[in-house]
Amino acid sequence: MAGTDHARSVAGSGPAIVLVEPQLGENIGACARAMLNCGLTDLRLVNPRDGWPNPAAEAMAAGAIQVLEFARVFSTTAEACADLTYVLATTARPRGVTKEALVPRAAAAQLRRRVDAGQPAGVLFGPERAGLVNEDVTLADAVITVPLNPGFSSLNLAQAVLLVGYEWYQSGDETPDVQMMSESPPAPVETREFFFTRLEAELDDAGFFYPEHLEPTMKRNLRTLFTRAGMSDQEVQSLHGVIKALTGQKRRKH
Repeated sequence: MAGTDHARSVAGSGPAIVLVEPQLGENIGACARAMLNCGLTDLRLVNPRDGWPNPAAEAMAAGAIQVLEFARVFSTTAEACADLTYVLATTARPRGVTKEALVPRAAAAQLRRRVDAGQPAGVLFGPERAGLVNEDVTLADAVITVPLNPGFSSLNLAQAVLLVGYEWYQSGDETPDVQMMSESPPAPVETREFFFTRLEAELDDAGFFYPEHLEPTMKRNLRTLFTRAGMSDQEVQSLHGVIKALTGQKRRKH
């Protein structure tokens, strides 16, 4: 989805993303893009198969060049994690290793707690085909497992990075769960009341409020209906135009 605001600064603090023996430069670039989407910039590569830097990664990053420019390359996973005090490993099923398993949301909460306390943290992602080996998983404090369709739970590398990165970003985001997407501001009470008064007057002239004893209830229902819609200023003006069209002289059709 489009929607980048180039006038805003890019968040840069957060856990390191460690790609262990990534195979294709395109996949590294896609991961960089996913990282920057989620405000992550610390990319660490362990023995990338096709070497580094890789032009294919830059083409696939779609603008997340700063992540690639500052990416660091290490010979071993242990070296890539040497300065980290909390490490999570993404794996579907650790074989022969006993570790606490966290879903991405719980993992993000753990990462957020430590990063906010100034403790360096990171997440390990294995090679595209086989995933992490046990020697890498043993370096981690816990593992991340993603509950997906048991019949088809495989994720590609960039998907996995985006999923974990998204939960990380959400753990510190304060965007309301529900918000109105409108360029026009919400209509204030005064504007709404003027519309209601006009609407009721026109309906009264048309004999709408019948029988008379139900008039208060009918007016209340109409007000509730329009108020519940959360009308914007522009929408109220459009409704005034509707009233004018319905009560004024009808245009001739040619």
